[in-house]
Amino acid sequence: MQAVVIAAGQGTRMGPLTDGLPKPMLPIGGKPIVEHVLDEVAPHVDEFVVVVGYEASQITEYFGDDHHGIPIKYVTQDEQLGTAHAIQQAEPHIDEAFLALNGDVYLTPELVADLAAAETTAMAVMSVEDPRSYGVVDITDSQVTSIVEKPDDPPTDLANLGLYRFTPDIFEYIDETERSERGEYEITDSLQHALDDDQPVTAVEYDGPWLDIGRPWELLEATEHVLADIQTDIQGDVEPNATLTGPVIVEKGARVRNGVYIEGPVIIQAGADVGPNAYIRGSTVIGPDVRVGNAVEVKNSLLMADTAVGHLSYVGDSVLGRDVNFGAGTKVANLRHDDQPVQVQVKGEMVDTGRRKFGVVVGHNTKTGINTSLNAGVTLGTDTRTSLGEAVEHDKNRS
Repeated sequence: MQAVVIAAGQGTRMGPLTDGLPKPMLPIGGKPIVEHVLDEVAPHVDEFVVVVGYEASQITEYFGDDHHGIPIKYVTQDEQLGTAHAIQQAEPHIDEAFLALNGDVYLTPELVADLAAAETTAMAVMSVEDPRSYGVVDITDSQVTSIVEKPDDPPTDLANLGLYRFTPDIFEYIDETERSERGEYEITDSLQHALDDDQPVTAVEYDGPWLDIGRPWELLEATEHVLADIQTDIQGDVEPNATLTGPVIVEKGARVRNGVYIEGPVIIQAGADVGPNAYIRGSTVIGPDVRVGNAVEVKNSLLMADTAVGHLSYVGDSVLGRDVNFGAGTKVANLRHDDQPVQVQVKGEMVDTGRRKFGVVVGHNTKTGINTSLNAGVTLGTDTRTSLGEAVEHDKNRS
């Protein structure tokens, strides 16, 4: 079996974290989302076909010609015109049954195994509380009877998870697919053509953890899932008066200085330098070559590569991009005083994160002045600067 993994998009809802970085390359649990996908799929396939587009070279250079010894072929989707269009780019390389998956989802080995074991065209479905933002699937005796994209009045609560098992016949139905109202070629329309042609489509029902990682706070949720399974592994330099409790990974080349207190699950990646006297807790990943200074607290956060958090700072429930520099005394608020879920602006609209605690999203190469205060839910754009003592209550971009 082959696997087509779609990793072509920028992911504008992830902005500013996807400025110059394809969404599938955003990290969860210390490595790119798409790498987790390839890891879970690898036991079931003998070849990957990875569909690339935005900043394609970052993906091709990271993975090279194979993953875990399984060869990778790359195809390019120059314009992101929908899932069916992305899968269509892989057609010249497909000669057997194949899995088709998005490269920006959190999934489990069980889900992939159930899908790979299907004997017909199949799609993964899951009962969700509000299916209106998904493709909604109707089934009879585990066979799909209809698919409706994002209906106002869903016929069922079964959502399409965007994970499929196809045979090469699907390309005939993709060729029949016309653009939707969104201007995209939807793979669900292709599947509906197959159903109209009396082709069986099996619903693989799933009730475990799954997450479509589309917005910044979902990086934290996915990281929480990944870190729940880690085991302590100390390869780096931990000085004698540091304290590590719970599952903690300190990669080779990382340094944890005296007086640091870490409550796992936490990953300290290669080249990171933490402390002295810092406090790291929650489901936190301190990324490669990150510097966390004296008397800094980092809680349930993701600090991407080459970022620095100066002494006497607090970072809670936040996502900091690459090459960020927090000046000394920068404080992040992560709780609304009215105890309502924190809201974040996404593509011009305020969106409820569903999280009682959420801090900030900080774009790459952003710097804060000393004693900056950042309100809960604030986004700082790429290359943004704050002045010393500034209180940032609303989103701020480079001026």
